[in-house]
Amino acid sequence: MVRKPLIGLNTDFRSSRKDAPAFSYLTAGYFDKVAQAGGIPVVIPPLEDEADLQRVLDLLDGVVLIGGADLDPRRDGYEVHPSMRLLDPRREQFDRTLMQLVAERRMPILGIGSGMQLLNISQGGTLFYHIPEDLPKALPHFDPMDRAHRHALVVEPGSIMERVFGEGEIRVNSMHHMAIDDVAPGFAVTARCPDGVVEAIESQTDWVAIGTQFHPEAESASALDLQIFEEFIAAITGVEVCLPMAA
Repeated sequence: MVRKPLIGLNTDFRSSRKDAPAFSYLTAGYFDKVAQAGGIPVVIPPLEDEADLQRVLDLLDGVVLIGGADLDPRRDGYEVHPSMRLLDPRREQFDRTLMQLVAERRMPILGIGSGMQLLNISQGGTLFYHIPEDLPKALPHFDPMDRAHRHALVVEPGSIMERVFGEGEIRVNSMHHMAIDDVAPGFAVTARCPDGVVEAIESQTDWVAIGTQFHPEAESASALDLQIFEEFIAAITGVEVCLPMAA
């Protein structure tokens, strides 16, 4: 029997306020999907000591970099757009340190939402900071009145995304206003919205590094989306995923 891998998950963070203390939190879908896919989720709070984080990473087999609010573009030499809702500075600093250490170790990583965006920019890619302005002909990718907003997905042949979704009509949830512009060296786009907006990237080297702009852990995800976590776990354990036969 293959030993289940330990998969680290970063957390969101909210600083203290007059009416509430500071706290970390994580949507249950992330750790539930990791567990359902055959991994053991390990929640990592935003540690401030890099040596402590290195010690945690020594114990892990892979990392899921969760989504959340917007990355601060000032850290990459750009200006803040009025539409942005920025991550708490403590979380962002931790996430960037975590991403740097994971990349240095070439640890398996699955980045989701802003986690994929951080994966991309950390490796030399760039972002669109507001789709309605940067790509005015794009479809709506965020509907504040509909948390289950969806759009179609077009996958690249021979990719993990194709193994997950196969042929036929594919629809995924969509809740973002930022997106990948230039893809980082060593990565390839493996899924797009029909309007061309990047929805998934995969490393083209021996590094297991996958990113999805959509959220396979969310309640609005489809049953197929779980297989993204299964593919990630399989890449770590070396055990092939047995996908269901087409009807």
